[in-house]
Amino acid sequence: MPLSFTPIRFGNIWYGSTWIVEDEEELADALVRVAIGQFAVVEKILRETNCMAPDMPSDGVQGARKLLTVASNESAAHRDGWIFQVISWIAAHLQAGAAEQRMLIRPPHMIHAQKGQDGLVIEYSDEDIARIVICEDKATKYPRKQFRDSVLPEFVNYETGARDHELIASVTSILTRHETDNTDRIVANILWEDQRAYRVAVTVTAKQTSFADRVRLFKGYKESVPGNVERRRVELMPIVDLRTWMNSLADKALAIMDKHYV
Repeated sequence: MPLSFTPIRFGNIWYGSTWIVEDEEELADALVRVAIGQFAVVEKILRETNCMAPDMPSDGVQGARKLLTVASNESAAHRDGWIFQVISWIAAHLQAGAAEQRMLIRPPHMIHAQKGQDGLVIEYSDEDIARIVICEDKATKYPRKQFRDSVLPEFVNYETGARDHELIASVTSILTRHETDNTDRIVANILWEDQRAYRVAVTVTAKQTSFADRVRLFKGYKESVPGNVERRRVELMPIVDLRTWMNSLADKALAIMDKHYV
């Protein structure tokens, strides 16, 4: 398994987990498959076997290489942000599998710096939808600033209905892909019933993982997203040096691509 998870919680304010990378090679392998457009294969592997299969398709390599590299006119933050979104997507699948919970998870974006939700998860309880989870993923050296100045305003926009049109389009697309019945009823429920939840995933340094650090980091969450604690999820990924680690993971992924795809 590429990632493992340690539960964290702050009373009725927020809950979630800390991610630990268990196998960088396996994580890089999954990253390559997503980059070449084989996210459906990765979904099946993560949910059913938790390991990568040896066969690898050869299409999509040129575009995948662009996703995993930093162009001369581009900030490394754009590549790293995309990689972190994919890691967050992988984490969501692994967590769903561990909980034996049915979820529909939107595939990752396939370009750097894509606008809109970073991720979207439809969670089921028995046969009915329990909640729609709007995800924001931030690979950053400044998690508090990103959460306060970028993530919370996005969540407030969804709370006030300012981005309902985007949410409707995203949910409808996921449900249509999975040929779900009663799509119109489901969309109506997320607009008028308290079925929206939020999930923020951020990178932190090794020195930002104490309970007090976590409390400071997510200050203001409940005020911006009121209601029960299930509406406010947090995910932390401790990384000693963000840019160095992202470069290393991307290099591993490119090496896998060169070995098996070229």
